Amino acid sequence: MTTKTVALATLAATQLMVILDGTVVTVALPAIRDDLGFGDTSLSWVVNGFLLAFALVLLPAGRAGDVFGTRPVFLAGLSIFTLASAWCGIAWDPVSLVMARFVQGLGGGIASAVVLGMIAGLYPEARDRLRAFAVLAFVGSIGASVGTVLGGVLTEVASWRWAFLINVPFGIIALIVALRAVEGTPPTGTKGGLLPRGLFAERRFALANLILVTLTFAGFTFQFVTTLYLQDVLGFGALATGLAFLPVSGVIAVASLGFSAALAERFGSERILVAGLLAFVVGMVYLVRLPESGSFLLDVLPGAVVMGLGFGLAMPQVTALAMGALAPEYAGIGSGLTTTTQQAGGFLGTLIAAGLLTTSGYAAAYASAAVALAVGAVVAAYLLVNAARARDPKVSERVPEEAARL
Repeated sequence: MTTKTVALATLAATQLMVILDGTVVTVALPAIRDDLGFGDTSLSWVVNGFLLAFALVLLPAGRAGDVFGTRPVFLAGLSIFTLASAWCGIAWDPVSLVMARFVQGLGGGIASAVVLGMIAGLYPEARDRLRAFAVLAFVGSIGASVGTVLGGVLTEVASWRWAFLINVPFGIIALIVALRAVEGTPPTGTKGGLLPRGLFAERRFALANLILVTLTFAGFTFQFVTTLYLQDVLGFGALATGLAFLPVSGVIAVASLGFSAALAERFGSERILVAGLLAFVVGMVYLVRLPESGSFLLDVLPGAVVMGLGFGLAMPQVTALAMGALAPEYAGIGSGLTTTTQQAGGFLGTLIAAGLLTTSGYAAAYASAAVALAVGAVVAAYLLVNAARARDPKVSERVPEEAARL
């Protein structure tokens, strides 16, 4: 195993820990409430405290990665996350747990903010970078479903405290490996405030982030609405719900890790991005027709599988296009902003889906995701046309290496 592979595995494992932490803890919330004496309102801060801190620190941490170097920022974030996980595991009352979750969110946000920039620096070649981002797409997709299963097992077999304590040994291992194998990008000392003006000079970066908003909007909508449908309509338990998402994660893994990069090399990243977004739209449109009392195999799984195919194709492409458009001195803040974009899309998707579920039902919530994806597909098509014109008025073939230079 090469040093680059070890570094990528460490970065991906850190992302997986942060993602798993959200889903594992969600399943453990009832046990936490009963053990520590939370009220229904205060219990939400076990989740919201983490998310708030995570979101607040992304841009400052990304900027710090440019000024001081991404490696020390990543190591600091991972250390804080690991220590705060231990604090969460020994929390003695509601206040101590919420405080620990806030600190844990800070650590997770600091580490996550620079991961994309570190991978972009680790793999300067567009094809290799695309494959690395495919690994992150897979990690993001599997984190939700595996986290639900893991949370149910830990809570039932051991204790809710292990939903947090499980991070400690893995965090220590990741720190040891990162100190030896992860280099990061050097400090640039660039000036220009939190969001340097030059960051948005490249239109492709801004447009790729706009597409990313629509993609994560739809992804979080799918996860949120489908979870409620499986449990409230089909009567699935938490563990069965997590298992139900595993086929989708498998399809995403095959699409992103198996052939996303190869297709992009042959047809161009923009074409595969458009195709992935359109496949995602088809999957969401299929789910719009969910009946009041349906079947998982007939009414949910086919649309979910097509959705997973689209996500697996599109997510690595749009991430690679965004990070490939930036100059090296903006790797840190670009990484932080792109991660913030993902969080914003997910927040909006969940918020709007929750409102539509209350007022209009499942079909309207899924339809909102399909509309968002259609907007993303139009923007991606615009990128495709512009790339073709820049290359050749006759619109001949192009490869991802050319895309990274535009």
